[in-house]
Amino acid sequence: MIKIGNRSAQPSAAGSSAPSLPYWTRGDTNAFFGLGINVLVNVIVLTSLCLFVVNIPKDEVFGAILPALGIAMLIGNLFYAYLGRRLAAKEGRDDVTAMPYGPSVPHMFIVVFVIMLPIYLKTKNPMQAWQAGLAWAFIIGIIVVIGAFVGPTIRRYAPRAAMLGTLAGISIAFISMRPAAQMWDAAWIALPVFGLLLVGLLTDLKLPWNLPIGAVALAVGTAIGWIGGFMDTPAVSEAAKDIALSLPTFHFDRLLDGLRDISPLLATAIPLGVYNFTEGMTNVESAASAGDNYNLRPILLADGLGAIVGSALGSPFPPAVYIGHPGWKSAGGRTGYSLATGGVIALLCFCGMFGLLGAVLPLPAIVPILLYIGLLIGAQAFQVSPKAHGAAVIAAIIPNIASWAAGLIDNTVTTAVGVAANLDPAVKLTVTDADLEGNSVLLHGLHLLGDGAVLAGLVLGSIVAFIIDKRFISATIASVAGAGLAFIGLIHAEKVEWNAGGGQVALGYLFLAVVCGIWALTRPEPRIPDAEEIALEREHGIPAQTPRTPGHADPAATEPAATGPASAAAGSTAEPVASATAAPGSSA
Repeated sequence: MIKIGNRSAQPSAAGSSAPSLPYWTRGDTNAFFGLGINVLVNVIVLTSLCLFVVNIPKDEVFGAILPALGIAMLIGNLFYAYLGRRLAAKEGRDDVTAMPYGPSVPHMFIVVFVIMLPIYLKTKNPMQAWQAGLAWAFIIGIIVVIGAFVGPTIRRYAPRAAMLGTLAGISIAFISMRPAAQMWDAAWIALPVFGLLLVGLLTDLKLPWNLPIGAVALAVGTAIGWIGGFMDTPAVSEAAKDIALSLPTFHFDRLLDGLRDISPLLATAIPLGVYNFTEGMTNVESAASAGDNYNLRPILLADGLGAIVGSALGSPFPPAVYIGHPGWKSAGGRTGYSLATGGVIALLCFCGMFGLLGAVLPLPAIVPILLYIGLLIGAQAFQVSPKAHGAAVIAAIIPNIASWAAGLIDNTVTTAVGVAANLDPAVKLTVTDADLEGNSVLLHGLHLLGDGAVLAGLVLGSIVAFIIDKRFISATIASVAGAGLAFIGLIHAEKVEWNAGGGQVALGYLFLAVVCGIWALTRPEPRIPDAEEIALEREHGIPAQTPRTPGHADPAATEPAATGPASAAAGSTAEPVASATAAPGSSA
């Protein structure tokens, strides 16, 4: 476990020589292999998602999307390294570590499976799906830029259980389930890789010579896949033909086409943009606790502008500050590892190397890393939320599970209809909601619950958390907000429109607001947080979200700060900070 403590800046004394921060240290090598391998795997995965899930043409993936992502990685990591060196010069120190940076893993899956894939399945047009992804990433960037100015206020009032719970729902349904199915299709390759990752990333055990576990696990899975005959040698030769230099160019026309139908994108872009800058704030607090006190605003502005510029260049994948700063700092990383990661990833993107890497690396050896990320994202919602809010976390998860289940049923019915038509074109197979409900498949209810699932989970989780805390005025406000969002179709509706769905869901939220309002009139005492909850807030710089009773003694004042898995995962959706050489999976 890394010991994290606040370290006050010590400006150099007048007339003394301030220590110089070197551009490369031995520790930068360890940090580079950890962060670099992680970002490398993430880009391989998003390349495969574009090619084989949304079916975007190879020329567009390697000629537009990857170069756009590459320039974002290069500029972002250069800027984060600059911020680190500026902080080192300001405080006269030689041990400042740059913030890690890369494509946001949760957003990577959400833009593919929640935004682009449904449009592709409906229109059979991958270009239209790509345009929607660009518009979505652009909106995310705008929200994160706004969040640089309003984020602290939102962070103060939004329950962590609701914010992280809705992300946990995404991690379970849209990040974990598909990789898990792919793993068990070739379990003989995937499970040894998964086991190595669990040992290396969830325990304090280290490999000999402190080798990075992510790279070793990937190498073991690749060796098993090739020796076992799983891989295809001609595919490597074919992928090598895609290697070509491609530099980023602007795609304003595609972005503008995507923005013409903006309303359906808002239901996920708004809450995920809010989540993005909220997690960014948490990661900055984590770095401050390790001794590097960064200014929050430039960090968030870099994330937001990276998404905006990236979408204009053709990338639907927003970048974000990653979890793991204390781990890279403990490994001895300074600013060189950030510069190297940005440069190497950008070079690989510009040269179109990720198709070749995808042909060399077996998919079952890659997806266990994604399942691990999904596990951490889901677990974090419980680890850094108050124990009393466990039900609120589940409430925030449920709409995302409903959205996943509804999509799976829709795709199954569509497949069945298509197969029947191919067998006998004269047969016109129709499947109604009544037919499904007769077999206990409640598709209509799942759609109502799951439409706008990310925002719906945030609202529902907030209401439950406020009720648990006996903060009924806040619960009333959240219920009224839910009614308004449902009325205009941002949640629980197929599309954004006035009086969406006849207003029956909105009416339900209004009745819930009345119930909460009646309880508010009784003026009950708010729930008093326990010592562990207050210690967790203190350790990670999280503002208190449960009002303290006047005169109530702070139980954390005499308690040591919480340690263990909960503290390791706080502020992260990727990896415990205790792992100095392992690769953090994600930020936001």
